[in-house]
Amino acid sequence: MRDHLPEPPDPADLLAWYDRHARQMPWRTPPADKQAGMRPDPYRVWLSEIMLQQTTVVTVRDYFQRFVAIWPTVGDLAAAEDADVMAAWAGLGYYARARNLLKCARMVADQHGGVFPDTVEGLLELPGIGPYTAAAVASIAFDRHATVVDGNVERVMSRLFAVEEPLPRSKQTLTKHAEGLTPSSRQGDYNQAVMDLGATICTPKNPACGICPWRPSCRARAEGIAETLPRKLPKKVKPTRHGIAYVARRPDGAWLLETRPEKGLLGGMLGWPGSDWSDAPTPNPPFDGPWEEVNAEVRHTFTHFHLKLRVMTCWAGSEPKQGHFVPNAEFSSADLPTVMRKVYDVASAALRVN
Repeated sequence: MRDHLPEPPDPADLLAWYDRHARQMPWRTPPADKQAGMRPDPYRVWLSEIMLQQTTVVTVRDYFQRFVAIWPTVGDLAAAEDADVMAAWAGLGYYARARNLLKCARMVADQHGGVFPDTVEGLLELPGIGPYTAAAVASIAFDRHATVVDGNVERVMSRLFAVEEPLPRSKQTLTKHAEGLTPSSRQGDYNQAVMDLGATICTPKNPACGICPWRPSCRARAEGIAETLPRKLPKKVKPTRHGIAYVARRPDGAWLLETRPEKGLLGGMLGWPGSDWSDAPTPNPPFDGPWEEVNAEVRHTFTHFHLKLRVMTCWAGSEPKQGHFVPNAEFSSADLPTVMRKVYDVASAALRVN
């Protein structure tokens, strides 16, 4: 029943909660520090937002701290070697983000004097920055009036306003609700507060409604349907692709690797030579030799498909037609993307140097 609707939510209540309970993150300027006059660093805000796309806060923390230790400013990152940045990014996934990270840093350094644009419109002109990231950086770094809508915000809005239409069809409605609540001041803190609320209290399962600052205003709680929202359309079944990875080593310990093409999946990353990834992959060994199949299959899931890889190993006795040898002293499996690291894990035992 919706005869007696709760009072409209007040952003001031959420900001008061955020002032007491804001999550501590290495890229965030705490509310008390901002009130004392400290301003967020746009570089750190932008870097964290790029890293956080499709990735969890727990995963990003160590990567972020490693990046800012090596490249503390956007100018430092702009001057970095591509291979070094791609190696530092390995394991975060969605590698097009790393390529765009470098393009963006170089544009900021070369065309903007090392200073990030402070508006949504200006940020949208930079590589790798879409509407969500532009809104996040503009509001968090510069306190611009911009509404940030991620999965946490969608969940909070769907419950606050009892939106039963499933995602993604309800995305526009949820965005309008979020826009309507965004205050005219402290926009950065407010946007972070809604995301914190969704991450810590208005969680997907077992939301802690009893301690929520917006509890009196939540329609879904009043109707007893909070845990059922947001509703989502059934996900499409992901197809499965197959492939072959070839892991070769010279007697001196060097490993045969290749740099993948800039465009496409894992673009610009180091990896093992291999076949195409399809329903029926075509064998493509980097040289003729007595290749032996490892008795273990590598499985990995990407955004749009599952991948199953056969792993072939061989001691190199001739020059390869693709790839290049990396001396063992310069090789680190940690520099490989996750799927290639999985291949290494199952192949390395067969190619140990005595």
